[in-house]
Amino acid sequence: MDPDFLLVIGVCIGALTVPAVISAFSRSEPPRAAALCLLAGGAMVVAAEIQSPMGYKVEDLPRVFGRVIQSFL
Repeated sequence: MDPDFLLVIGVCIGALTVPAVISAFSRSEPPRAAALCLLAGGAMVVAAEIQSPMGYKVEDLPRVFGRVIQSFL
């Protein structure tokens, strides 16, 4: 799988865990689903970093997102 795609999906899954954590805490439940999503997203980001020959920097994220979106269009 393309490391750019893994990075984008991992970041998106990680970002979606924030509302899930807030929702779980507001209902006084343990955030089990959010924790699993955070682990999955983190694993994808780590896998993308390992598979990428030059690695990623924070400054590269907009370019990576653009490349992935452009590949779908």
